[in-house]
Amino acid sequence: MADSVLAPAAGRPSHGTVAGVLLDIDETLVDLEGAMHQALREVTAPYAALTEAGWTEFCLMFTRGSDDIYDRYVAGEITFAEQRVQRAERCLANAGTAFVDGAAALAWLGAYEAAQPNYVRAFQDVVPLLDALDAAGVPYGAVSNNVHDYQRAKLDTAGLGRIRVLVGIDAVGAAKPDPAIFREGLRLLGTAAEATVYVGDNPRHDVIGAASAGLRGIWLNRSGRALPEDVAGSVAEQITGLGELPALIGIT
Repeated sequence: MADSVLAPAAGRPSHGTVAGVLLDIDETLVDLEGAMHQALREVTAPYAALTEAGWTEFCLMFTRGSDDIYDRYVAGEITFAEQRVQRAERCLANAGTAFVDGAAALAWLGAYEAAQPNYVRAFQDVVPLLDALDAAGVPYGAVSNNVHDYQRAKLDTAGLGRIRVLVGIDAVGAAKPDPAIFREGLRLLGTAAEATVYVGDNPRHDVIGAASAGLRGIWLNRSGRALPEDVAGSVAEQITGLGELPALIGIT
């Protein structure tokens, strides 16, 4: 890890039972889906002539309809670049077209990798939350289902370089909801599981996964989605924005 281990939590200010906060990155701190949609439209236009509705369908299939492909990357079956190309190929096929050859696919990949970082932005409620945590003396960090260096660059690009504790799947060879990745976050943060909150947008990976490691999992439900029935009984707390978190954990 590039980040140093912080001092133990003993002696730090603790508000109620919360001594630390860990957060997911994509769709929690950073509007990755928005960045992906803008970059996809920019770089895929030479390969597909789509209506506005067609572009919406294309982008949503790439970001929300290809979890099975991304899961293969997380499992180590394909590379990060390969999962991107395979997702694009699926979306193009759905639109009735395809890359003409492997060279075209690689050209698309290069253009996408260059364009996407230009659109990465933090959600507007992130900096106020970090300000509140800093003011209260509550340490924080991020635990992500992507590799450390890629997510480090993403946070820095989004203006969130102040988040120094960062755990990626390469840190312990495990991904959420595996308890091991949360425990590495706790180790770097220097807080006990029972005194640490984890916030993320995925009820299974983030909330249930955090709870399996002994943390207090809170679901960030920005869009007001309904919980899947099979996990509804396992998610006790949810918020619609990060601005609700300080009051929920007792630091305001």
